[in-house]
Amino acid sequence: MAMDGTEGNAGQPGPAERSHRSSVSSVGARAADVLVYLADDTVVPLAVENLPSLNAHELHRAVREVLQLPDIALDVFALWLVSPLLEVQLKPKHQPYKLGRQWPELLLRFTDAPDDDVAMDEPSLQFRRNVFFPKRRELQIHDEEVLRLLYEEAKGNVLAARYPCDVEDCEALGALVCRVQLGPYQPGQPTACAVREKLDSFLPTHLCKRGHGLFAALRGRGAKAGPGEQGLLNAYCKVKEAAGGDSGRGASLSTHYRAYLLKSHELPFYGCAFFHGEVDKPAQGFLHRGGRKPVVVAISLEGVHVIDSREKHVLLGLRFQELSWDHTSPEEEESVLWLEFDGDNEGTPVNRLLKIYSKQAELMSGLIEYCIELNQTSELAAPQETVSGPPSAASSLPSSAQRPQLQRQGSVVCSRLQHLSTIDYVEEGQQIKRVKPKRTTSFFSRQLSMGQGSYTVVQPADSLEQG
Repeated sequence: MAMDGTEGNAGQPGPAERSHRSSVSSVGARAADVLVYLADDTVVPLAVENLPSLNAHELHRAVREVLQLPDIALDVFALWLVSPLLEVQLKPKHQPYKLGRQWPELLLRFTDAPDDDVAMDEPSLQFRRNVFFPKRRELQIHDEEVLRLLYEEAKGNVLAARYPCDVEDCEALGALVCRVQLGPYQPGQPTACAVREKLDSFLPTHLCKRGHGLFAALRGRGAKAGPGEQGLLNAYCKVKEAAGGDSGRGASLSTHYRAYLLKSHELPFYGCAFFHGEVDKPAQGFLHRGGRKPVVVAISLEGVHVIDSREKHVLLGLRFQELSWDHTSPEEEESVLWLEFDGDNEGTPVNRLLKIYSKQAELMSGLIEYCIELNQTSELAAPQETVSGPPSAASSLPSSAQRPQLQRQGSVVCSRLQHLSTIDYVEEGQQIKRVKPKRTTSFFSRQLSMGQGSYTVVQPADSLEQG
């Protein structure tokens, strides 16, 4: 089955999916039991007829009927095939059973997994957020179960550090989780103990710095809270004041689900599909040794972010109007996604090329192209739609001026170009040279051409040169 950006999205599974789970418990000539996993790891069992011929749209409808979800869920969620090695968002026409049978070929084509891992890998069927569902529409949803599912998925990505967050944002998000799970904040030691006992349910692991061994066991009830824990308690207290009319755990949680989503929307990579890759490290030391570092490439309707897999911070973030791109296939050379963007080298305007080594380069390139097409289509369909609509709509589209917390010095969501090795080039006559004092033409024809943005749209060169 062809797997390109318009057919499905492949990416990097999160830690929560690192267990082998089968979604087909039995397959007979007529009937089968299918297990579909939700974001909170609960299971929806489906008894279906003629599973091999069922497509994703039919299974999607069956899940919605069991969960009694409204029609909007058809746009909000999609079915995914997920394993420890690969993630694929299915289009409605895809047949999950047949695609599952082709799983080993997909792993060989799009991952570097060893043969033994490929042989043992088995995907599960998951009901997750649709990459192509715009953020602005999320906050127009009123159904509590739909909001809960979106909340659970966002929370899982934050806790697993798939969404890199600054400490302040982790605490604010964790406080909303406390409100959902523990009810309104109650001053006193019992609340502090309840938070401490389940700290890793509220904060990412790297912020849960607990002691181990004898000293941790002897920690008294009056022991001072750690930095992450104290910040979480402070934020939790503020949630109670903001919650206003809600009281008790039985009250509607929609307000808090919505607040969590709104805060998550401030993260520029919210709702992304994730992909594996590697980039060159900057040359260091007397011998100018570099090497490569593993990265995650996060692609959404808004742009592309390259995230350091180990440090959990952004290396490069680009909106589509700020980049041009292309990819080379394994038949030409090593599979690579090329990102080109404006830069500055000692005061000289240059074009910069970032080379991302990945067997998923073809998928990433296709997804970028499809996201741009969707954006252009939606703008043409609703030219009169602006942020000056109802207050709730405006608040769901925060501008950079409205979210100063993401412009902090050293924020994990700010680009770190000094940690990347890029190819800087300019055009001089008929030749492409590196770092000369003149603006250049672009290598690539594939770029956003919507009459907006800062990237200069120019004519492509005939071939891709790598310097």
